[in-house]
Amino acid sequence: MSGYESRAVQFVDAFGGPEMLTLQDVPAPQAGAGQIRIRVTAAGLNPMDWYMTSGAEAATRFGLSLPCGFGTDYAGVVDQVGEGVTGFAAGDRVFGGAMSRAVADHVIIDVTGTIAVGGTAHHTPDGVDDRTAAALEIAGCTAAAALAVVRPGPDDTLLIGGAGGGVGVFAVQLARLTGARVIGTGSATSADALRALGAEPVTYGDGLVDRVRDLAPGGVTAALDLHGTDTVQAARDLGVPDERITTIAAQVDGITPANGATTPPAGIEQIARLIAAGTIRVPIAATFPVERIREAVALQAGRHVHGKVVIDL
Repeated sequence: MSGYESRAVQFVDAFGGPEMLTLQDVPAPQAGAGQIRIRVTAAGLNPMDWYMTSGAEAATRFGLSLPCGFGTDYAGVVDQVGEGVTGFAAGDRVFGGAMSRAVADHVIIDVTGTIAVGGTAHHTPDGVDDRTAAALEIAGCTAAAALAVVRPGPDDTLLIGGAGGGVGVFAVQLARLTGARVIGTGSATSADALRALGAEPVTYGDGLVDRVRDLAPGGVTAALDLHGTDTVQAARDLGVPDERITTIAAQVDGITPANGATTPPAGIEQIARLIAAGTIRVPIAATFPVERIREAVALQAGRHVHGKVVIDL
């Protein structure tokens, strides 16, 4: 690799769209005290990845500066362990999150860190492949956080807006495990995918409230808006109290937003175990080699993929 030991996808000269991403040769990072180094094998894409880096203003708001890496979700194998680290050893399969630096051959993780500062690492259960593990951290944590706000149960009918997206895939299945009935909004082409997850599909857009009333004449009792604010408004029109509505991508007065960064590690590790057991499945919509990162990001940013987009390293 031209005398270098590693590669990383970066914004070098400016932030912006997929066309600004380049695959760079970089020196391999080294694990310091309290850190582990992961040889990344797969990295999952999320809307937040391109939202945070879409321009200089957004990047500044999230504390990012050039040159800047890309991507947050990763999976791979520990290949270096720093002084004082317990709980991880070279050769361990792991997955986690490292904000705006995951699409790289190597990533350094502080074992006591967070997604935003230092990164996170969890042991990958047997039976979960690396592509699947690389799709878990952001979407899984966000879905768990959203459900923690509204606390669905067997007596609930839960409306999930954007149910076919990356977070929705987890939210639908986790909600069904509580015994709740789930109605999920999506495009007409997503209906079969939503049914496969356990949701009753309904198309979004004008007339949504009437379509939901037809599906659930007994009423809706809770709602997650995983896209914007349209589902919040529909839920209010359907009589759902504000305390049983949450958002992940917008702030609405009176509504408690969900924050995946506050999900305890046990939450995402439990999701990984459910996947290993076959209780939850993670649809992978597409995989790309890292050399095709621009194409992968353009596809994911189009917001019409049913499932996760994963980069192979």
